[in-house]
Amino acid sequence: MRVTAVVRRPVGEVLAVAGEPARFPSWTFWTAAEAVDGGWRMTSSAGTSLLRFTSAEPGVLDHEVMLEDGTVVTVPFRVVPHPDGAEVSLEVQRTPGQTDAEHEADAAQVATDLAALRALVEG
Repeated sequence: MRVTAVVRRPVGEVLAVAGEPARFPSWTFWTAAEAVDGGWRMTSSAGTSLLRFTSAEPGVLDHEVMLEDGTVVTVPFRVVPHPDGAEVSLEVQRTPGQTDAEHEADAAQVATDLAALRALVEG
């Protein structure tokens, strides 16, 4: 399930925030971020996960999140030019055993996060 938001700022400004895990707690559900060997230890009310980016291409912020149970979730995350600034899109992947309601709740959380990113970057 794809979730998108348009941010009325240049792509580079959006990438400067969205591509920096240390800043994730200011706009995502993550409450803490710590650089560790091989990625970032991310903390939320659901527990601790390991995040690592999987691409070095401009505008591509794809990453993997390893959950506490060892499940790895691939997260396609892009920032591309838009006539009004930048479009941010994140594909919410269904995890094994996840119900439709849980998947929809994850997508709703991502929509909330992207709205917070837009507010942060637009000031």
